[in-house]
Amino acid sequence: MLTRKQLELLDFINTRVQRDGVPPSFDEMKDALDLKSKSGIHRLITALEERGFIRRLAHRARALEIVKLPEAMERAGFTPKVIAGDRVDPPRGAMPVEAMNAMEVPVMGRIAAGTPIEAIEHISHHITVPGSMLSGRAQHYALEVRGDSMIEAGINDGDIVVIREQTTADNGDIVVALVDDAEATLKRFRRKGNMIALEAANPAYETRILPDNQVKVQGRLVGLIRSY
Repeated sequence: MLTRKQLELLDFINTRVQRDGVPPSFDEMKDALDLKSKSGIHRLITALEERGFIRRLAHRARALEIVKLPEAMERAGFTPKVIAGDRVDPPRGAMPVEAMNAMEVPVMGRIAAGTPIEAIEHISHHITVPGSMLSGRAQHYALEVRGDSMIEAGINDGDIVVIREQTTADNGDIVVALVDDAEATLKRFRRKGNMIALEAANPAYETRILPDNQVKVQGRLVGLIRSY
């Protein structure tokens, strides 16, 4: 299954290859899909490559090659929608949803709900989530929770949290926070002047208060999936 954004990117790359003979640049892809950063394009390309729709070619500029297209894209009047493709089965605990309402998001690894762990940088697999869990046109990703510091917010060790990618947060939001560009943690966000408080939801853990230049918001919690 491909997400709407994956389909939009594949269609854009294919159109430009047919027109110009070369794929678009990453900046052009970012602008075409109305994304704020090229990191979202990298994730989409990785997902398309994993599913066999494109191939990256070594030692060449704009080194992308279309391998195949979904049947829907070969029909006239194509408009992006969620379709069945090279599907990755969701892990145990994924929510049973109708395929027409489901979308895939990458699982970027594990996030600490406790002592911060090393920042997450890679995609381990993909998970299917209800489309209603995703908000707006933003990119989304998922993380597996490790630790118990957010249990009073209903977030347990082993849960999968769905995160909307964004760099700002309102007081009270539960966010993925990157500390000193090295450690990622899941905490409730509060700003106090030029200081940031990262609050646990477990009295056994103390609130961390850090200068705002040491904390970067990586996304906001929008959903949760639990195994039983």
